[in-house]
Amino acid sequence: VQLVESGGGSVQPGGSLRLSCAASGFTVSSYAMTWVRQAPGKGLEWVSAINSGGGITSYADSVKGRFTISRDNAENTLYLQMNSLKPEDTAVYYCAKYISGWSHEYDYWGQGTQVTVSS
Repeated sequence: VQLVESGGGSVQPGGSLRLSCAASGFTVSSYAMTWVRQAPGKGLEWVSAINSGGGITSYADSVKGRFTISRDNAENTLYLQMNSLKPEDTAVYYCAKYISGWSHEYDYWGQGTQVTVSS
């Protein structure tokens, strides 16, 4: 099993980025998936999740209305569209696979991609 994030970078406040998480070794549509971030000097913060069927998504209050999680089953890839970015969104973003169901327990993580929001 492998998860590889990409799409991070530096952007000005108000800008947008789309993060990708390419999965191998399992089918993303069979599991709930999540995005988690870690800001400099802080702990992990859960950002968003999507269930295995894709019909249920959930967001942290801090990103609700600005971020959208989605999945391309054909590409076996998870996405996070981030709009109206703020400096406080600066963090390393990780995707992770749920162990099962909607348990908020994860067994595989990507290596992370850096997002920096600064003027």
